[in-house]
Amino acid sequence: MKNEELCPCKSSKTFGECCGPIIAGEKKPSSPEEVMRARYSAYVTESVDYLKSSSTKAVLKEFDEEASRAWCRVARWHGLEIIKAEGEIVEFRATYTANGEFCNHHEVAKFEIEDGVWKFADGELVGETPIVREEPKTGRNDPCPCGSGKKFKKCCGK
Repeated sequence: MKNEELCPCKSSKTFGECCGPIIAGEKKPSSPEEVMRARYSAYVTESVDYLKSSSTKAVLKEFDEEASRAWCRVARWHGLEIIKAEGEIVEFRATYTANGEFCNHHEVAKFEIEDGVWKFADGELVGETPIVREEPKTGRNDPCPCGSGKKFKKCCGK
């Protein structure tokens, strides 16, 4: 990625002003949010070395470099939204398409300082809230709720 291009993390800055220097090791991230943005951009740019260097030792025990590289190549990245960043916690949503399926990755990530640098320590996926109906479901053979007098399946249920 060229330094003049907009950063993939959607910060509205160029890659050279935002995540590029962090991924290249020229600048230390000053906050967990900067690490999160740089990690997202690392996935987009296939910078697996940064994914490794920005992980705590505990995370590295389970880190699979080849699987991460393959996932970077398969996914088509759409964007990053930082929902909330407080202290060592960053809640974010990353969207991408992989194997023809749109994915909405919503996570609360925890960061900690290790060796004097903010690093990714853990993450927990956030499930989307299911839709709960207020009124009972209309059956196919029930009268249509629009008041037409027809069965639901012959009216609005088509």
